[in-house]
Amino acid sequence: MNTLRDGFSRLLEVIVVINMLMLAGIVIVGFLSRLVGSPFTWYDEAASISLAWLTYYGAALAAAKGAHIACPSIVNAFPPKVRLPVALMGETVTIAFFVLLAVTGWQVVHILAGSTMISLTSVSLQFTQSALPIASILFIIAELLRLPEVIRQARGEGFVDHELEEVGLSPNMASQSDAGSATR
Repeated sequence: MNTLRDGFSRLLEVIVVINMLMLAGIVIVGFLSRLVGSPFTWYDEAASISLAWLTYYGAALAAAKGAHIACPSIVNAFPPKVRLPVALMGETVTIAFFVLLAVTGWQVVHILAGSTMISLTSVSLQFTQSALPIASILFIIAELLRLPEVIRQARGEGFVDHELEEVGLSPNMASQSDAGSATR
């Protein structure tokens, strides 16, 4: 299961890097075209769509890594017997939201049949808006692949707080610093 999850994360990383390179390329080309006094008409529209793609696929990557918006400190405050149902409820709500988003996104893609971008009329809006249902499905897959880890963490020591980790504090260090400031 870990191999599958790691492979899926790598796939999402590749997709996100390609999206970042596309967005950077579009912005650079747009800037240079404005600099020489002949701006491309498609630049703004293409850049905004590329940014939306990066956002949706990046969210799926964050889900695969367990780094999406969460409140691990609150969930960790519960005893392990309560932590597991709370964590599973959170996963259920998240997955249900992305199922709804995928279904709605698919409906939007169908509604846009025959429509094209304003500045690049050869590009279908169905293609540009396909990121919504596709990334939602990828997000759901990422959540399902992480579910065994979520269950293990909920039953064990609790969830890692990535925000504390980013600033160099582990939960133990944070509680020690709180205890140290309380004694002063």
